Amino acid sequence: MATPKFAEIKQYILARIESGEWEEHTRVPSENQLAEQFECSRMTARRGLTELVESGVLERTQGLGTFVAELKSQSSMMAIRNIADEIKDRGHGYSVKQLELTSIEAIAPIAIALGLEAGSQVFYSVLVHCEEGVPLQLEERFVNPKLVPEYLAQDFTTQTPHEYLSQVAPLTEARHTLEAVVANQHNQQALNIEATEPCLQILRRTWSRQGVVSFAKLIHPGSRFRLGGHLTF
Repeated sequence: MATPKFAEIKQYILARIESGEWEEHTRVPSENQLAEQFECSRMTARRGLTELVESGVLERTQGLGTFVAELKSQSSMMAIRNIADEIKDRGHGYSVKQLELTSIEAIAPIAIALGLEAGSQVFYSVLVHCEEGVPLQLEERFVNPKLVPEYLAQDFTTQTPHEYLSQVAPLTEARHTLEAVVANQHNQQALNIEATEPCLQILRRTWSRQGVVSFAKLIHPGSRFRLGGHLTF
């Protein structure tokens, strides 16, 4: 069965965003231009653009056109940023401690999160991201080896997992779950916090066009982390 024209248009746009050819805020072709290029009606072209707008990939600006949106979570509208960049943007020094980088057997919840069978081998990394030498985030990440086969060969003291994964498996979707937690003893030591310190835990799954890329647990000491956002109505 032939691919519908509106789906071809969506694939065309997504491919250019994922390759980096069209960066955030790049203006995409108009309905008329896409209709001419794909030899379809303007209504069909509009459907392709509208579905990408509704999914958060594109955004429309009245009177100006349609643009590549900033990459945000589909579920929470939290921007996905590289923590190293966040810290440097504040004018502070960034450093990282790599605690683990290995292959492990996935227990059922992790396998399910990655779309794999229980017992499958997955890549596993644990890092502590620091701001001015003080632990800010404990990152525990499980990675699908089918989609990122060279993950274990990387040096994450020079490049964060987020940076690397964004290069080799560009994100198309992300989902977050936030909850208040008390860190276990091991994580307390890694973050250098007291047993009574409340923490914010973000569970994040990310997708590329090929499937689920990674599942990460991000733990932040409550006294060192603030989550903000801006909503318009």
